[in-house]
Amino acid sequence: MRTEPTWRIPFGMLMLLIGLAVYAIVIARYVPGIVGGWHPAFQTIVYIALGLAWLLPLGRFLQWMETGRWKRGD
Repeated sequence: MRTEPTWRIPFGMLMLLIGLAVYAIVIARYVPGIVGGWHPAFQTIVYIALGLAWLLPLGRFLQWMETGRWKRGD
């Protein structure tokens, strides 16, 4: 367990907010042009998948913020 403050946590939070904002803007800008004519049920599936996709790299990113390592173990 960490006993002293580290620069990674505020930096990581800032990068997370910026990354999510950029991801949301890209999705909002380009995806409606691609799936806009699809059946609403298929659009819903696409938006749910894209809404959850940003969670995939989050575990390693949070681990880096806490430990300074990207890989698990050690």
